[in-house]
Amino acid sequence: MFYGTVVWDPWLIVAQIVSLQCLYYLSMGVFLSILVGTRVSKMSLVYFFDYATVNASTVTGWCVMASIILSSAAGAGFLMFLVERAKKCLDFCATLYIMHLFICIVYGGWPASITWWVVNITGLAVMALLGEYLCMKRELREIPISRYRSSA
Repeated sequence: MFYGTVVWDPWLIVAQIVSLQCLYYLSMGVFLSILVGTRVSKMSLVYFFDYATVNASTVTGWCVMASIILSSAAGAGFLMFLVERAKKCLDFCATLYIMHLFICIVYGGWPASITWWVVNITGLAVMALLGEYLCMKRELREIPISRYRSSA
């Protein structure tokens, strides 16, 4: 893909946002199942979207917080494959977390816990910075050129 010749394609952008959101929640589900699923009797969407589960007073709350941060790190890897551009990473991360905020508001009300805000802003920073680093590393790779020219 030549980066200078890309035209603005809104359907591609929407597809990337939807894919990133789905992969983020899929990875969060995996981490929640591993970390929280072993501690509670029944998993539910409460652990995804309710701000009350993100607290530092219980071991389960710490597991939820770890799941959010680990999902952010996994999301950085998804950014590398879906977005492929370092300068677009912050935009896609902010979009993901704003959509997550709206879903949380619809599900459980306005997040009144300072812990929820700290964990999610930290997750946003981890995802954006690590995603930018991985994308820059991928963009700056050498382009392989064969040693021998083909006879044409």
